[in-house]
Amino acid sequence: MPEQVDEKTTEQKVREALEKVRPALQADGGDVELVSCVDGVVSVRLRGACAGCPMSQMTLHRGIEVMLKRVVPEVKELRRAT
Repeated sequence: MPEQVDEKTTEQKVREALEKVRPALQADGGDVELVSCVDGVVSVRLRGACAGCPMSQMTLHRGIEVMLKRVVPEVKELRRAT
């Protein structure tokens, strides 16, 4: 019998990766929500305290985006959904 290969979609990989950063965001009263994942472009919405935080752009790009690109190489860009 051929071996079963469990291929995860890019969206599934992104969701799993976001679960790893979620506790740190929640510890500060925030959260992140995946809005879409299309052709390597991931859109997320920051929630709670993160939504209005002056450091949210840094959190988004230097934290979440860097981690996503490292863990999920298919990710080309991270965008903030409104």
